[in-house]
Amino acid sequence: MSRSSFRPRAAPVVLLAAVLVLLLSYDRLAPDGRPAGERPPPGVPSGFFTGSDEAGVRRIARVQDWLGGEALTVGHTYLPGDRWSNIEGHPALFGPWARWKEERPGRLFVLNVPLLERSEAGLPDEEVREGLRRGAEGAFDGHFRTLGERLVEHRLGDAVLVLGWEMNGTTYSHRCGPDPEAWKAYWRRTVEVLRAVPGQRFRFDFTASRGRDAVPWPLCYPGDDVVDVVGLDAYDQPAGLSFEEQVHEEYGLAHHVRFAAEHGKPVSYPEWGLFRNGDNPAYVRGMLDWFAAHRPVYQTMTDYCPHGVWECADNPESARVVRGALGAPGRS
Repeated sequence: MSRSSFRPRAAPVVLLAAVLVLLLSYDRLAPDGRPAGERPPPGVPSGFFTGSDEAGVRRIARVQDWLGGEALTVGHTYLPGDRWSNIEGHPALFGPWARWKEERPGRLFVLNVPLLERSEAGLPDEEVREGLRRGAEGAFDGHFRTLGERLVEHRLGDAVLVLGWEMNGTTYSHRCGPDPEAWKAYWRRTVEVLRAVPGQRFRFDFTASRGRDAVPWPLCYPGDDVVDVVGLDAYDQPAGLSFEEQVHEEYGLAHHVRFAAEHGKPVSYPEWGLFRNGDNPAYVRGMLDWFAAHRPVYQTMTDYCPHGVWECADNPESARVVRGALGAPGRS
């Protein structure tokens, strides 16, 4: 999640017809009698991020029990970005996820991959720019080749890889702002290296943070031939911004689905959750209806405080909405 602050922007004049239909449907009832925002998003692969290690994998089953159903089919985790040896991946991380995936057919493994080491070290723009340019020239090819080989070795060769996420912000050292052209060239080269790994079937997810943030995220888009999914991390922020405003803001939810459609790509929501507006069931209902309307490849809720609803006791009303949507009928 980007820690950059951003302000509400004026809504565009032209809105998607689907968005209007969505906003008008909030108070309707689903066929099972539940409010629209509390119905299960049909056919949308869903997950909770509960931790990257083996304990995080085990927590998925506990969330499933809390929901009272079998809705969670997405396992989502992150490679540590502190040094290159961790970005290459390790059996201790991949083994538990491989076993989880193989327990039930149809499960999806999503992995966020930093593009530079010291990913949260607050590196200055000059150092980021140099790293991006070196990456574009091939200096880090070997690290990504090793990552791809290890994923295939652990039977995770069909993973969705979220490369250099939230590149439009300032949180991560793999940010795009210091040199967008180098960033795009580096992404392209990384995809080429990973696609060359024997046995792989990776899909590559270009995921920005919602809104303008530090730079407009479309400036960082590396090209249709190296992107399979257009994602968006969409937390309930800044304070006072309603869900409707999050839809219509500059580079917001509506812009995202429109951009993806123009490029012939499906959408995803690798990270979403509560944040600056506290326990906000209206936001949660809005996001769940958004998923039902736009059918992402997957959606994953971030579940630690202040974002979550299972592990975080601060959001009981939002938890009720999520259980109503993703749990067994009658659970809330």
